[in-house]
Amino acid sequence: MNKIKTALVLVILVATGITCIKPNYPQQIFLQHIGTLLLLIPLVYDALKNRMPMSAFVAMTLFTLLHVVGANWIYSYVPYREWSINLGVPKDYWGARNQYDRLVHFSFGFLLFPCLVHKCRRWVEGKPMIAIIMAWSLVQVGSMIYEIFEWQLTVWSEQGGDYNGQQGDIWDAQKDMMLAMVGSTLMAMFYVIKSKYRVS
Repeated sequence: MNKIKTALVLVILVATGITCIKPNYPQQIFLQHIGTLLLLIPLVYDALKNRMPMSAFVAMTLFTLLHVVGANWIYSYVPYREWSINLGVPKDYWGARNQYDRLVHFSFGFLLFPCLVHKCRRWVEGKPMIAIIMAWSLVQVGSMIYEIFEWQLTVWSEQGGDYNGQQGDIWDAQKDMMLAMVGSTLMAMFYVIKSKYRVS
């Protein structure tokens, strides 16, 4: 058991617990935290087995915490504008739309990529470029599957509209997938350079 990884898992559990005490949108909290649970499973497992590189574990922890924040305010209502104004950012800087979900979709590609590369390297040992291509492809497939899930949730559930954070944008799914692709492409480029020059 890795103590640092265990501590990071506990941070996620505490943050998740806080969002469940007096949730802003109690009718949505269970649905939102299904994603938290799915992210926690590999993190808990790796905290016990300690196989994932620390950098990949930290990146996945950061992504999970971003999701927990989004789950608390169901993405469309995360008060990042208020937070940024308190930090001195002009109040009109972000525009009319709540962009927090865009950040998380970018982070899906950027922050989960290291974990996926680690897994893919174990499948194709000795072939780092193949592992990078596989990890990049998995991000795109995962992003597409999630958008299909959001679409079906909107069709079949009254809570779907609030859950997916579309905010009236008919191209929301395409933009979300594009951002995940951009995030994973940037990280893939880093791993290609790292592999080429054998950066430790």
